[in-house]
Amino acid sequence: MAGQFERHPFLLTAQDVATTLETDLERGLSSTQVINLQEKCPPNELDVGGAIPWYKIFLKQLFNAMILVLFLAMSLSFAVRDWVEGGVLLAVIVLNVSIGFYQEYGAEKKMDALRALSAPSAMVLRDGKTQVIPNAEVVPGDIVILKMGDTVPADVRLFEAMNMAADEQSLTGESVPVDKIVDNLEDEELGIGDRINIAYGTTTVQKGRARGVVISTGMQTEVGKIAASTARKHRKAGRSMNYKKYGMRQPVIGLAKRIYDFVGKFLGLTEGTPLQIKLSKLAYMLFGCALLLAVIVFAVNRFSGQNEVVIYAISTGIAIIPESLVAVLTITMVVAVTVMRKANVVVRDLSALEALGGVTNICSDKTGTLTQGAMIVRKVWIPSKAIYTVKDSKLPSNPTEGTVTFSEVEDQGQEPEKRDFDRERSTAVLKFDVPNEKLDPPKPKRGEDEKEAAMNPGLEAFLLSAALCNLATVRHEPKPGDGHPEWQVTGEPTEVALQVFAHRFQKGKKTMEAEGWKQVAEFPFDSSIKRMSAIYNGPDTNRSTVFTKGAAERVVDLCSTVGVGDAQEPMTGEYKERILQQMDVFASQGQRVLAIASKAWKGLYTEKVAPGHHEGDEALRGRVESDLTLLGLAGIYDPPRKETTPAIAECSSAGIKVHMLTGDHPATAEAIAKEVGIIPRNLGILGHDVANAIVQKATDFDKLSDAEIDALPELPLVLARCAPDTKTRMIEALRRRSAYMAMTGDGVNDAPSLSRADVGIAMGSGSDVAKSAAKIVLTDDKFNSIVAAIREGRRMFDNIQKFILHLLTSNVGEVILLICGLGFQDESGLSVFPISPLEILWINMVTSSFPAFGLGREQASHEAMRKPPHDRKRGVFTNQVLVDMLVYGLLMGTLSLMTFVIIIYGANNGQLGVDCNRSFTEECIPVFRARATVFAELTWLILISAWEFKDIRRSMFRLNPDDTSTFPLFKDVYENRFLFWAVVLGAVSVFPVVYIPTVNTSVFKHRGISWEWSLAIAATIVFVSGMELWKLIKRRFRLLDDAAVVRGAFSQGSEESGRRFHRTISFGSLKSWRSIGKSHTVDTRASTREKKDASAV
Repeated sequence: MAGQFERHPFLLTAQDVATTLETDLERGLSSTQVINLQEKCPPNELDVGGAIPWYKIFLKQLFNAMILVLFLAMSLSFAVRDWVEGGVLLAVIVLNVSIGFYQEYGAEKKMDALRALSAPSAMVLRDGKTQVIPNAEVVPGDIVILKMGDTVPADVRLFEAMNMAADEQSLTGESVPVDKIVDNLEDEELGIGDRINIAYGTTTVQKGRARGVVISTGMQTEVGKIAASTARKHRKAGRSMNYKKYGMRQPVIGLAKRIYDFVGKFLGLTEGTPLQIKLSKLAYMLFGCALLLAVIVFAVNRFSGQNEVVIYAISTGIAIIPESLVAVLTITMVVAVTVMRKANVVVRDLSALEALGGVTNICSDKTGTLTQGAMIVRKVWIPSKAIYTVKDSKLPSNPTEGTVTFSEVEDQGQEPEKRDFDRERSTAVLKFDVPNEKLDPPKPKRGEDEKEAAMNPGLEAFLLSAALCNLATVRHEPKPGDGHPEWQVTGEPTEVALQVFAHRFQKGKKTMEAEGWKQVAEFPFDSSIKRMSAIYNGPDTNRSTVFTKGAAERVVDLCSTVGVGDAQEPMTGEYKERILQQMDVFASQGQRVLAIASKAWKGLYTEKVAPGHHEGDEALRGRVESDLTLLGLAGIYDPPRKETTPAIAECSSAGIKVHMLTGDHPATAEAIAKEVGIIPRNLGILGHDVANAIVQKATDFDKLSDAEIDALPELPLVLARCAPDTKTRMIEALRRRSAYMAMTGDGVNDAPSLSRADVGIAMGSGSDVAKSAAKIVLTDDKFNSIVAAIREGRRMFDNIQKFILHLLTSNVGEVILLICGLGFQDESGLSVFPISPLEILWINMVTSSFPAFGLGREQASHEAMRKPPHDRKRGVFTNQVLVDMLVYGLLMGTLSLMTFVIIIYGANNGQLGVDCNRSFTEECIPVFRARATVFAELTWLILISAWEFKDIRRSMFRLNPDDTSTFPLFKDVYENRFLFWAVVLGAVSVFPVVYIPTVNTSVFKHRGISWEWSLAIAATIVFVSGMELWKLIKRRFRLLDDAAVVRGAFSQGSEESGRRFHRTISFGSLKSWRSIGKSHTVDTRASTREKKDASAV
């Protein structure tokens, strides 16, 4: 491999590389050599972790915090020989672990299937014969044959290249294909992007063909090194034990912190998503409370060691632990993951979907995510007045879609100077008016000066040159097969775009060649001069024609005339300035500008240059590419996806900022960012310091220290020419600002940032390295799928909040009942529990669980994407949830306790019997009837609260504010049918549990009741009234309300990427331009929603 060379292979000649690897450039490796190398070298695969072993998934589920608590309760139950209670707890543990293991293991299998969708192969030369083998079987020294469209199987030192260019965007981030050479290079300091005699593994051949010798495979390739750095663990600060560097105390401090990290990780207290950590803390807090309650039970019973006292203590502990929480949480995530699979989102990590609900920033790649990843000719300028515009084309490879319009512009390059009204405003008066020109800008006239394009000599000459000076192909399939488009293209995207444009006028390359055009020579694209030329003999002529295309500023300098026929003019300095101005107009619209030129050769082209004679070749090229005639400019751009801007707008309304991190040119990146709404079209609406900060080049950003980055008024929304380290620094900068970010990407160069981001989102069409580093994979590569995932994450978070509130409210009510019940002591002095342990387990596992599952299936609220991300520090346990839990739990516990007191002391003169915790006797009838009543009442209160928790602020009797019907209760509760039937059937199940003989007295420790049903019904009515009253108080006085989305000076994704100003603004409110955006700007959609929300309240 590369490590066995004295110098890197890009510095050596191809023959030296072959000698070192003991291979033959003409015959390749022998079969014997291949066998020996395959034994010595690992397979040519990237070790990116693959699937997590099943036993690790199982152990992860088994040592969950809540499961450990349940294990302890189960052990105590078996220790006191309470086999029924212990068996039930064991069943609960098995159910929770099984559900979690099944879902997470299934997600890993889904990811394996995604990785296996395409198994690449390679064409190699062995024993003098070409063979096609799987990529994994390629070994160092193999001679690889590459052609257009191939994926390079490993790092290859090229020794033959014919017009070859490779797309290295996934590795370096550079969107322009890199032309390859075969000569050895001299500069040892060259970066991987400049080692142009090396073809890198996982990159693709965009054009041409080549042969090369494999120098590195697997993890030794440049891609493998990035994968290794992604998988490498990064130790937290302060964990070093190096006393020489940090002092004598450091080994003790470092060891203590490492132990803390290990224990915290094992208990789930330091690693995981915010919700996982919160639930782990909750589990151990409840465990502590259970121990405290057990001590209280023993203390009240004078620390008696009788089994009845132990059982009461276990019952109290069970009452405070929501046994079904883990199962409900996991099943809710399973449902969410299933929903996201249908929406083209594969969740690799079950907890990542929950984390999406708290995302505050999205760092997105541009190509293929915000844009379609395909080039299209958007505008063409033909000297000197003609502009051709492609409209309504959504499929860049389809020349039949959309229309081409023609317009004449006197001087397209000259634009009227734009006034900066923000700088012209006077601050010397108390009030001022926004100029009408800004309030109501003149709309461009559309359609009046445009008409359908028609063929003319100027356009025909442009199309001829664009089609023939081109290596791309466009092929129409009349009967396309499954998964294959009707129009299929090959070649470099820029050339494909020009070829498609020529096909719109039936002037494609094949058509022209069929008419008699025959290629006789070619000067391939040279990145140093940024142009290429092709020479053709025309039909029925005795002379050749030179066709040239390239970067506008380079080709224009070679032209002596402009236009064709009677419209031809000499290239003057003034004319050249007009052309360059037109180029700037196209570039400012996010387009890459190419110039198309041609010239008639004197006679037939017969020039020849001896092979290897570079000076002669350059001189000949200089003669060919001189005195050209400029035929026009082509503006080519990568169109944004149509759903990108609305998705960004939805992010803005949800308090999420979108950042674009791309390897493209700054001007192109800024133009696309304006087009999709990431930044405002008019940066003047922002403060000067903010406007300078939000668009930066990576080189400028990288020069800043961390302190300087933290001092920026706003982190960049657009970072151009990004390298992998730049993306990682951006993520760390966001993290220092307490942001919770999602990073999207598809290339190998995105993998480090995907692994370090809080939520890594890879594209299904991306590299294996990127997908393995991410927690979520988008199979359709669309940005709006990310927003759908966030919406689903928020829906799931809201539902988790609802069912946690539902479960903990019942736990609080049960604990209040049991603790107060310690005062109910029989003649032997032992406490009589007002509700038995099996009744508690029945309520917690059967009565509470299914309504909680139903709450987990609630549809997303209309407000889900109109409120800011939830507070990660508080998680689901917001002030509102905690207060509601105490209020409703206190009400539930008080009503249950009053019911027990009324039956025992009001109707039976305080008769508590003897040993009624263990067995049934005639003396225990009052206690058993009171327990049955409390059981039925508590069951109904918990069930009816599930309907109330469909919305924790709105009345159960009018959940939908837009519903105008008189009494929509039944329609609203029936909307979630699972929840509806869970409540109804749960309420009905009370009767058999109360009345079935033997089971009621021997298992549940209660018996049938009669008049006591009225107490349960009355308590249910009082409970619902109390919940409705508390909700009304919260709404009326806006108690514990959610925070509003903080609005900036502009709203991302809005149609104008900036807000409409009120006509008159008071001077007193103007402390800075930023305050204008916060106080006196209005986003149309947001304001409409806010008014609607206000009216609903």
